[in-house]
Amino acid sequence: MDEQKKDGLEQQEHTPQEEIKPAGKFIQIKPFKFIMLMFLTILITAGLTIFALTFGEKKVVEVKVPIERAEFATLYEAFDELKSKYYKDIDDEKVVEGAINGMFDALDDPYSDFMVKKEADDFSSDLSSSFQGIGAEIQDRNGFITVVSPIKNSPAEKAGLLPKDIILTVDGKSIQGFSASEAVALIRGEKGTPVKLTIKRGETAEPIAMTIVRDEIPVETVYGEMLDGNIAHIQITSFNESTAKELTTILAEYEGKGMKGIVLDLRQNPGGYLEQAVEIANLFVAEGKTIVQVEEKNKKIDVRNAVGGKKYNLPMTVLIDGGSASASEILAAALSESKGVKIVGETSFGKGTVQNVNKFLKDGSILKFTTGKWLTPNGNWINEKGIKPDVAVPYPTYASLPYLDSSIEMKEGSVSEAVKAAEEMLEVLGYEPGKVDGNFDKYTVRAVKKLQAANDLEETGVLTGVTTYALMDALRTKLKTDDPQVVKAKELLTSTDKVEKTEETTN
Repeated sequence: MDEQKKDGLEQQEHTPQEEIKPAGKFIQIKPFKFIMLMFLTILITAGLTIFALTFGEKKVVEVKVPIERAEFATLYEAFDELKSKYYKDIDDEKVVEGAINGMFDALDDPYSDFMVKKEADDFSSDLSSSFQGIGAEIQDRNGFITVVSPIKNSPAEKAGLLPKDIILTVDGKSIQGFSASEAVALIRGEKGTPVKLTIKRGETAEPIAMTIVRDEIPVETVYGEMLDGNIAHIQITSFNESTAKELTTILAEYEGKGMKGIVLDLRQNPGGYLEQAVEIANLFVAEGKTIVQVEEKNKKIDVRNAVGGKKYNLPMTVLIDGGSASASEILAAALSESKGVKIVGETSFGKGTVQNVNKFLKDGSILKFTTGKWLTPNGNWINEKGIKPDVAVPYPTYASLPYLDSSIEMKEGSVSEAVKAAEEMLEVLGYEPGKVDGNFDKYTVRAVKKLQAANDLEETGVLTGVTTYALMDALRTKLKTDDPQVVKAKELLTSTDKVEKTEETTN
């Protein structure tokens, strides 16, 4: 580089100098400095322009991130009008939540819901190991909060709450038009606290008032007992993330005890995780057979087939009723259509859709919405129709008798529908209350005294307090002991076993 500079200087020294003529004023700048100055000028100009366009009082171009979507123009306009002209300040958060709830209401889908953080926390706790409340699965159905099913051994079940009961009021407040999550927020509460419900049961019956004391609701989902003849009666009350594991454990235990057949009880099971139902079905359905088909928007039908693994190839029946919904219906349909299992009981609830749960933004609220529908192995959609049993066995009429309020005193001379219900209960239990007519007479007094004696209570002949509880507890015990649906399901297994033995002998 120095040599080049030297050559340049030498060339200048030998070049003849020309005559210098007068010229205008000018600034002499080396080329490199000139280029850098121009670059800096352009950079500063661009920066000033962007600043002016973005932050100036009169913006030439409005920058929006994200770009506004045309379909929300009316929504934004309505919000701005309320914000600027409503007679008092609006709660922005509540208004936005209301707008989202409005979108879900417009779906006319009882299984799709928007839940704010508090409601979302309550919803999540339903699928955890325990929660505090009355223990009942509910849903919004045609604007009314309807009981899908009480949880086994919960305060709701003990109080006599039944599937299809409509909850009219909670602590005196009407909940008509509430979403299920809004109703749950009112009904749920701390252990030991009471909640007053008004229930409508049936089309013409008078509303029933009941007070239920909240408790810790353990979400243990599988219960079992070994019946005569080594028939395992196994009840699944819901499908949470540990249900398949619970069932596997109890099946292994009963297998070790010589289990010869299974009555799988899905009555009053409101459902839960679909994957748990699939995993359980796989314990019984032969490899390659279809368990369920899931159909989602713009997707190919997802056919779930049974895979290999441990199989229980024993005689089997399944119990369902009006409280069997969703995942319990998936399991019942899979066992019926892909294994040939007989279904006993009453027509199921009829929920043939699948929901997805997503955390929403950063505030902990939840969007729960329907993403598809499920079909039985044979391609049937049971939504709002339910699964009809192969062998229909109704509950005995006394199972639907109304709840008796323990705070009400019924004694000789009392006349009411509640007295009539109590007389029916006493008659079913064999206490001979005389004519069942709603008139608390001397025969009813005698029957109540017999009930009190059987339960080591003071023999007053007055039906109230602990005596009322004793009457309802005795009725529940009778229903469990003499359950006609379990009896029929067991009978079918016994007859199947006899047929198989006869065929073996013939061969």
